[in-house]
Amino acid sequence: MADAVAAARRAYERVWSKMSGRDRGKYLFRIARLVQERARELAVAESLDNGKPIKESRDVDVPLVAAWFFYYAGWADKLDHAGLGADPRALGVAGQVIPWNFPLLMLAWKIAPALAAGNTVVLKPAETTPLTALLFAEILQQAELPAGVVNIVTGAGETGAALVAADVDKVAFTGSTGVGRAIAKQVAGTQKKVTLELGGKAANIVFDDAPIDQAIEGIVNGIFFNQGHVCCAGSRLLVQESIHDEVVDRLKQRLSTLRLGDPLDKNTDIGAINSAAQLARIRELSDVGVAEGAERWSAPCELPAEGFWFAPTIFTGVETSHRIAREEVFGPVLSVLSFRTPQEAIAKANNTPYGLSAGIWSDKGSRILAVADQLRAGVIWANTFNRFDPASPFGGYKESGYGREGGRHGLGAYLAPAASRSARAARAVEASAAPAAKTRPAAKADAEAKPAPAKRSRRTSKSAEKGAAK
Repeated sequence: MADAVAAARRAYERVWSKMSGRDRGKYLFRIARLVQERARELAVAESLDNGKPIKESRDVDVPLVAAWFFYYAGWADKLDHAGLGADPRALGVAGQVIPWNFPLLMLAWKIAPALAAGNTVVLKPAETTPLTALLFAEILQQAELPAGVVNIVTGAGETGAALVAADVDKVAFTGSTGVGRAIAKQVAGTQKKVTLELGGKAANIVFDDAPIDQAIEGIVNGIFFNQGHVCCAGSRLLVQESIHDEVVDRLKQRLSTLRLGDPLDKNTDIGAINSAAQLARIRELSDVGVAEGAERWSAPCELPAEGFWFAPTIFTGVETSHRIAREEVFGPVLSVLSFRTPQEAIAKANNTPYGLSAGIWSDKGSRILAVADQLRAGVIWANTFNRFDPASPFGGYKESGYGREGGRHGLGAYLAPAASRSARAARAVEASAAPAAKTRPAAKADAEAKPAPAKRSRRTSKSAEKGAAK
């Protein structure tokens, strides 16, 4: 880890911070094109590593990865026009830790804005899903990115802790609330900037005037996408009392059509649970739900004999005090609650320590806006769910973390205005004058300046000509 951070520091000081935004943008653009060229390979690796259906990694994850790099490639030479303060400049070295549920997409969410802003990166993927991060390292070499600008270090929790403790200027973490809380304590009192994107227990609110057919599909996508391994999953379904039974019946009919099985089968809707530990957690909370008095229904899926599998499950008769309504299951488990009035729906939706996301389903725009204004959630979808775009900021508050990723707000997380930069420079001068100042460990190889790519790869596919999907 020390060598990786030292290499990133040298690359920042000697190469990346001295390069024009226009040239940095060319590298990001080339990376996006190469992601498109290797899309099939990346999609297969992501499904093998994570367990998600190939149609999700192929049609959602990988296109969004390319879109993120295309988007921030366009920002690299326009930082002065992003509305992020006077003469914004890079922080330096960013330490980034990503989770196992969207390994490649979370990598793009973090690396793309960091590089566009002029930072260098040390990234640690989750220990159970490192494959696409390693393939991405090959793409960086293929793009001829200068050595040391991005460093990928695999390992378990202690590796991530070492990165947070290292000589980095920025820490970006996506993962559990418990680990995020520990990171916040660890960096308190330091000059490191922090972005934390943590857990969630999102409410998906369906009013009696909602477009029911559309809502059913949105509910399914909101909780069963990626086997429910989504921090912003709509794991609490709040249905107005007058349509509760109809929605539950139609939801059961829809879930009965879902196909569970081999993630590499293009017809699969529900893939494998990522690990034995996660499967045990899902089973434990499901058993607790039954013990607390909720009624459990599971889709009639035939589970494969080997591997980690869990059928899509609905709990009805759930109370706000039940653990399955309060704790993040992080699996294909939906808790259904009812409400009579909008104020009751708002109260139940806000009755959680989390504040990451929410959904509202109604034909009345005025009702959607009025309810959204009172929900304590960072991201709110209207008549849809789990929609992402690189231009749109994403993040929560309360125990769901702080800071934003995506859009120009995501750039701001990796930039410092002139005043902040001057104060940091003054502290650096004081530190260098101290007699016991420590030198950074030497890396194996210095970062060498390379000219920005003048030509795109000859292997660029026709689909790349059209830009990023979605």
